[in-house]
Amino acid sequence: MSKHDRWSKLLELLAGEGRIEVDDAAAALGVSPATIRRDLDELAEQQMLVRTRGGAIAHGVSYELPLRYKSSRHAPEKQRIATAVAGMIADGDVVGLNGGTTTTEVARALALRAGGSREGRGRRDAPETSGPVFTVVTNALNIAGELAVRPQVKLVVTGGVARPQTYELVGPLTVGVLNEVVLDVAVLGVDGVEPELGLMTHQEDEAGVSRLFTERARRVIVVTDSSKMGKRAFARICGLDRVDVLVTDSGLPAETAARLTDAGIKVHAV
Repeated sequence: MSKHDRWSKLLELLAGEGRIEVDDAAAALGVSPATIRRDLDELAEQQMLVRTRGGAIAHGVSYELPLRYKSSRHAPEKQRIATAVAGMIADGDVVGLNGGTTTTEVARALALRAGGSREGRGRRDAPETSGPVFTVVTNALNIAGELAVRPQVKLVVTGGVARPQTYELVGPLTVGVLNEVVLDVAVLGVDGVEPELGLMTHQEDEAGVSRLFTERARRVIVVTDSSKMGKRAFARICGLDRVDVLVTDSGLPAETAARLTDAGIKVHAV
């Protein structure tokens, strides 16, 4: 099991229980207690958890809001999607993330990947560089809570009025900030994808912000589980012509995948 996979499993255990013990984690992951101790020490250095005698507890700042998404965030489909998307982002990229359970997973996967990249920079044969691995621009308060304590990620949070149901910031202040930035990649979570209508969400103000993310980005990646394919929602974000890549789970019907591919979208079903 790779370090990235161990870190993901440890954080999953931590999110579910609020604390983990070294011996229990070692048994669950099938590795030695010494390996778990090293992993916990490194995760603590990345401020992803707080070390205790014999284990670790959740870091209050970075876990408090995302735990409200706990039931969704633990879905294996969303975790696989997030891992795949993190592998599509290059070091140094400016990444836009809107709100949602899947984009929250992407934020956590990026933080884990950035931690590994930062570690690699410390090797003797690695190039001497400094500064954050990624820049993330988001209008989602819960994602900001995940990334604010990550020194390897530069975080830019839009202003705006908070929507309590989704933790997203919307309104003229949000638009004002997004109009002043340029993104390499926009990663969008959506509530519906329909070949004729495109991408959709439930709230018109959130749709407007997500549309602006697509306009400010060189590349657009849509992340969604297959249950939302073919579904409609109230507010249209944009057409499929603005989408470069769609990452979903293996439940995507072959016919739908073919239609998306015909529309010029690269489809990754993981």
